[in-house]
Amino acid sequence: MLKSLFIRNFVLIDSLDIKFDKGFSVITGETGAGKSIILGALSLVLGQRADGKSIKNGSEKCVIEAVFDVSRYKLEEFFLTNDLEYDAEICILRRELFASGKSRAFVNDSPVPLSVVKELGSRLIDIHSQHQNLLLGDNRFQLKVIDVMAENDILLILYRKEYSRYLFLKKELKELTEKALQTKQEEDYVRFQLEQLTDAGLVAGEQEELEQELETLSHAEEIKGSLYKITQLLDGEEQGAVQLIKEALSTADSLERYYPKAKEIAERLRSAYIDMNDLASETDVLKEDIEFNPERLDWVNERLNTLYSLEQKHRVSNVEELIELQEKYNEQLKEIDSFDEQIESLKKQLEVSHRELLQQAAVLSEQRKIASKAIATQLVEMVVPLGMPNTRFAIDFVPKQEPESDGMDEIRFMFSANKSAELQPVAQTASGGEISRLMLCIKAMIAGFTALPAIIFDEVDTGVSGDIADKMGDIMQELGTKMQVFAITHLPQIAAKGKDHYFVYKEDTDERTVTRIRKMNKEERVKEIARMLSGASLTSASIANAKELLKAKN
Repeated sequence: MLKSLFIRNFVLIDSLDIKFDKGFSVITGETGAGKSIILGALSLVLGQRADGKSIKNGSEKCVIEAVFDVSRYKLEEFFLTNDLEYDAEICILRRELFASGKSRAFVNDSPVPLSVVKELGSRLIDIHSQHQNLLLGDNRFQLKVIDVMAENDILLILYRKEYSRYLFLKKELKELTEKALQTKQEEDYVRFQLEQLTDAGLVAGEQEELEQELETLSHAEEIKGSLYKITQLLDGEEQGAVQLIKEALSTADSLERYYPKAKEIAERLRSAYIDMNDLASETDVLKEDIEFNPERLDWVNERLNTLYSLEQKHRVSNVEELIELQEKYNEQLKEIDSFDEQIESLKKQLEVSHRELLQQAAVLSEQRKIASKAIATQLVEMVVPLGMPNTRFAIDFVPKQEPESDGMDEIRFMFSANKSAELQPVAQTASGGEISRLMLCIKAMIAGFTALPAIIFDEVDTGVSGDIADKMGDIMQELGTKMQVFAITHLPQIAAKGKDHYFVYKEDTDERTVTRIRKMNKEERVKEIARMLSGASLTSASIANAKELLKAKN
């Protein structure tokens, strides 16, 4: 329920702070007084986009604040989802507009994106203006009316969950099929590269070993000669190092009797003799192992050329990177080979989801058809007293070819106001006044099924008068027992039905003309309704008539 509205520096409004009560309230005022300005301010605080032109001339900032009683509307989940502070009693929406064109929005003093305010606003109040009557011919609005009255909330949640899964699987299948087609075109290339690398028999560390072997084979004679020379120097028959150390050792041994320190010298020489003797033996063996092998040299050169060629081709620097590339190509081929299996699996999942979707859509459709009969009957019963005695109304169902987010029903509201006329889509045959009355009745019908705190009817009574206006007022008055209802009206019959009556007017100050609004007392209300009956000049007859209307409102 809207408890209060505060506006500062908005268009012609300097400052306005008005409180509202529950039930049915009416708002009246002369044409141009500013009723649309107040409604515009409320629309802005509920999330409508704005610019700097909304700000009163000469002001830098405009503030609009609306306070709602939310104690009965279970909005805690919305606040938790959007990480907002939740008050179980009060919700405050505030909008600040700046002359620069920038704006800020707040919920319970927390800054929020405009989209959050708009979503929350749609749960707090419904502003039904004349242009909204165009919705009556919109298939989505018609479907929403039926779903609300059929109480299809849970069915729609389950259906949309499956529909999301169906769309996801459909997208996955499309992307996988496209990827499979693309990779299939690359398959021959990948397979050729993999076969070439596999045939090369790559071994980690092989390149370094072959490069070292190449050096050895290329210098075999030089290496063999050097090893022979080392062997001779170490263990030659005449002046080899081993023989010389052996003689030195013998001499040191003979000195031990006369010179004690010779023992240490002898030990060191003995160790050196053993090392040199071993080294001489090893170099002799190595010398014998070295042979010039032209066939092996050719093979090593050819093998290295193969490795170098592959590295150059694939722009890598060693065999290890070639092996990584080989593994990559191998994985690609495995993936290509598995595409058919994955695609087949996705197709089966999509078929199952599609069947489930069709089943759920059929249940939805059946519920809608059951509800549509009751809706048509009830709507005609409500509209007939509003000056449309020959009204006929039906709801046509045309199945869609494929499931959509709201099911598989194409809905058409069919209408005729004359006995002889055929039923036609409501947007094509109903007049503006007829659409206004139909929409009022539809809003009244669905009010009992929604948890909406408040609704504003902005001149929904356009094109009607007299007894019909009186009956439309009755509908709004009855609706006011279920929710908070505001009616911006020019008709005295409707104005008299309100529990509270607010008057919008313009007032000239020393500097400018401003828009004001005030709640009327009983005496003021009689005069306002009399003015609506007779115009600017009040008469005793119009005063008496106004009193009768107010007396009869209950």
